[in-house]
Amino acid sequence: MRKAARISAAAHRRLMTLCRPGIAESDLEAAFVHACAQRGGRFQAYSPIVGGGANACVLHYVDNGARLRDGDLVLIDAGCEYQGYASDITRTFPVNGRFSPPQRELYELVLEAQQAAIRKAVPGNRWNEPHDAAVRTLTKGLVRLGILPGGRGATNRLIKTENYKPFYMHRTGHWLGMDVHDVGEYKVADQWRLLEPGMVLTVEPGLYIPDAVAAAEGEQAHPIPEPYRHIGIRIEDDVLITEAGNEILSADAPKTVAEIEAVMGVDR
Repeated sequence: MRKAARISAAAHRRLMTLCRPGIAESDLEAAFVHACAQRGGRFQAYSPIVGGGANACVLHYVDNGARLRDGDLVLIDAGCEYQGYASDITRTFPVNGRFSPPQRELYELVLEAQQAAIRKAVPGNRWNEPHDAAVRTLTKGLVRLGILPGGRGATNRLIKTENYKPFYMHRTGHWLGMDVHDVGEYKVADQWRLLEPGMVLTVEPGLYIPDAVAAAEGEQAHPIPEPYRHIGIRIEDDVLITEAGNEILSADAPKTVAEIEAVMGVDR
């Protein structure tokens, strides 16, 4: 699994150096498959997702047929298999190599949520704790950016009423192994399962900002600030639970804003 993650991480890095405005999503998909095969990962663990602009807001977008536009982000969810074991990595980066201020704000919020979740992915914690940490971080950030209405003490209420779900509608991870969504219970006797050394899971918070959200019954609609609309971001890593805490198997894939922009500046 380490090998599969390293092969896929190198392929993600390769796509960052190839990406340009005007390139097709399918071109990046083909380049990912090729880069994996060159390194021994001949088979993909699942159909790659390459979504530019608003396509990144479609959770299981697999058309991969649009051309990437200057000023948009592109989300790439792809991972190879190696000797029967899967990897599953998502990176989101700017098509032109530079994050705009709104893109950067949302990206760094998702990264903050992922880091909070990874800190909870340690032995003795329960399966739901990484997800709960990500949801809290994202909800606080959405209030701060004016995407969710709120004020003092709003975070707990918004989490309880699940007002964050139009922007973050999936769980923060799944088991990973010989299948990309590997076997294993998430609850045992109605209790969230304890994390144990040797388990491998994905940690993949995201934000998917539509142009509008319908108002809840009895409430007024809250407009989404225009600069954030149609931005989709997910950051996903493969995390091994260890005796001492955890190991990020996919750490070789650039992830911070500075790392991504530095890689995308090569040969441009």
